[in-house]
Amino acid sequence: MEAETVLVAVTNALGTELLAQIEAVDPRTRTRQVAALVVAEDRWLRSPHTPEPVEQRHSLDETLAQALVLFGWSIPHDILRRAPKLRWIQSMSAGVDQLLDTGVEASPILVSDASGIHQVPIGEFVMGQMLALAKGFPRYWAQQAQRRWRRHPVPGELYERTVAIVGLGAIGGGVAHLAKAFGMRVLATRRSARERQTGVGDVDVLYPPQELGEIIAQADFLVLAVPLTPETRGLIGEPELRRLKPTAYLINVSRGAVVEEVALVRALKEGWFAGAALDVFPEEPLPKDHELWGLPNVIITPHVAGDSERYNVRVTDLFCQNLRRYLAGQPLLNQVDFTKGY
Repeated sequence: MEAETVLVAVTNALGTELLAQIEAVDPRTRTRQVAALVVAEDRWLRSPHTPEPVEQRHSLDETLAQALVLFGWSIPHDILRRAPKLRWIQSMSAGVDQLLDTGVEASPILVSDASGIHQVPIGEFVMGQMLALAKGFPRYWAQQAQRRWRRHPVPGELYERTVAIVGLGAIGGGVAHLAKAFGMRVLATRRSARERQTGVGDVDVLYPPQELGEIIAQADFLVLAVPLTPETRGLIGEPELRRLKPTAYLINVSRGAVVEEVALVRALKEGWFAGAALDVFPEEPLPKDHELWGLPNVIITPHVAGDSERYNVRVTDLFCQNLRRYLAGQPLLNQVDFTKGY
């Protein structure tokens, strides 16, 4: 690559040490940290229709106009107009569905995602939710708030139960590894699988996507870990939810739109299966008047499964690896193929 200053626009707060780590990759590199789409108290809110705070707009526009690289979670929906020199976007997220209405997917701009860095925190999060559901923790948390002492029916175990993972990528693989350590039977689907395979890493049986119904019917815990693409939008609807055992639980750490929400609410209210742990929703934040808030068989968390005190360190390490590759004209790690959606 020619010897020119490479301005990296960083749209999330990293801190001086991590910014210095980026600039140390190459003498040509300069960073400029700006805030984009940071609204109220919720840093995950990144709707394309959310206005930016007025006081941030000028600084952001000035930086985007000169940036060759954008590194961050928050990406303005009109990025093509505001960043005419942009050549590469490194997303801090594993999913890039927030870019699908920006025009970036049809442009020559390179896009890479953060797949792989969520394996540990989301794997641990899923196991925590499985334990909470199996042991009935939400009931006891509610009792504690009421200062009530009451024992409930004997809790279940994870040992020898079946977890079915929809999407055996880095996150699904992390869940499989931890589930195996708990003595669970692990089933999974993978987009690239063409036929059933046994003994694939930590997975007892790997299924092709067209056999999704087979693993759902066997699941004690159904874990959704697929990216949001045209293929996966509404993947879990009424037919799939009705295949779950009455004693099964659904855990969604992918995207809310992977599940048909109307069918999900009905299923939980009517008891088609035992309950759910939901970290993602079609509309975020979840509206205060949404029916899901009041359902006793649901654990709701505000899109935090991937959060970790080490998140920024991991994602910056990945970005620095990719920055070296970009400057050397080499293929990027986790380069997005928009024909697949990830």
